[in-house]
Amino acid sequence: MTAEAAVKYPAIGKITRLSPELDQIIAPDAVIEQLADGITWAEGPVWIWEERCLLFSDVPGNVMYRWSEKDGKTVFLKPSGYDGPPTKVFREPGVNGMTLDLAGEVVVCDHGNRAVSRLDRATKKKTVIVDRYQGKRFNSPNDVIVARQGALRDAIYFTDPPYGLEGLNDSPVKELAFNGVYLRRPSGEVAVVDDKLTFPNGLALSPDEKRLYVAVSDPKGPVIMAYDLGPDGLPTSRTVFFDAMDLLKAGGPGLPDGLRVDARGRLFATGPGGVLVLTPEAKLLGVIETGFPTANCVFGDQDGRTLYLTSNHLLARVRTNTTGAVR
Repeated sequence: MTAEAAVKYPAIGKITRLSPELDQIIAPDAVIEQLADGITWAEGPVWIWEERCLLFSDVPGNVMYRWSEKDGKTVFLKPSGYDGPPTKVFREPGVNGMTLDLAGEVVVCDHGNRAVSRLDRATKKKTVIVDRYQGKRFNSPNDVIVARQGALRDAIYFTDPPYGLEGLNDSPVKELAFNGVYLRRPSGEVAVVDDKLTFPNGLALSPDEKRLYVAVSDPKGPVIMAYDLGPDGLPTSRTVFFDAMDLLKAGGPGLPDGLRVDARGRLFATGPGGVLVLTPEAKLLGVIETGFPTANCVFGDQDGRTLYLTSNHLLARVRTNTTGAVR
């Protein structure tokens, strides 16, 4: 890191190394750089390859930001989610998780409109992809990924906790009796992946897309679930992949939230303490710690080797020796 970069982007936090294996993934001299602050709750980072920029959301602030090396943090869309008259219905009215579809367009979880939508970056207009299950409105879709292989190519997995609604599960406008994980097939059919999780949150697919991971942000049961998927995209088995309760009890800030998988199938999973680096066998190799709860992360930069972190009120990054499973 140059002296100029050190002044521009101060180093924060630390990387706790629990296994020598981590040195092959994140260099021993790697530092966490703070890129921006002044955010209420930073979430949903997505790297836009052709523009060399990051979009991310401030969910309670109802703002979508753009960050680039050239321009820094700028407002991209405000309001990002709910844009109607004042209401007390929403606890977090903005856009939450985001991803890219096969065409490179941004797919957003629109808390404030209780839908999964596609965002046209040029016009900044959203088109609803799905907003109901069996005629009932979703709670507040939280995070989303797109399948890229096989018969399910272009299918969408997403989670639907009640975090966007004032009162959460007790919200009078909550229409569904559960907080679900869903699969929306390319045909438009919507299927339930799991309706038994308390607070399903971030999710990711393994590189071969035969396993789905889902974070559960419940302080009474902070776990990451793993589902082996059949040819129809639905689970053939369901198990607790990683239990973060010990980390939570140790005082680590945050809960299981956003997930990313690298090209080797390792998880970069936000949880108590920061970003947990886990092998496909659930061995914890280390923790990327900003010092604040970390909601989400994404691989970016032109070589795909930088991990961007949305952490509480700030945006940060750290260089790695690996790339994301999805580019």
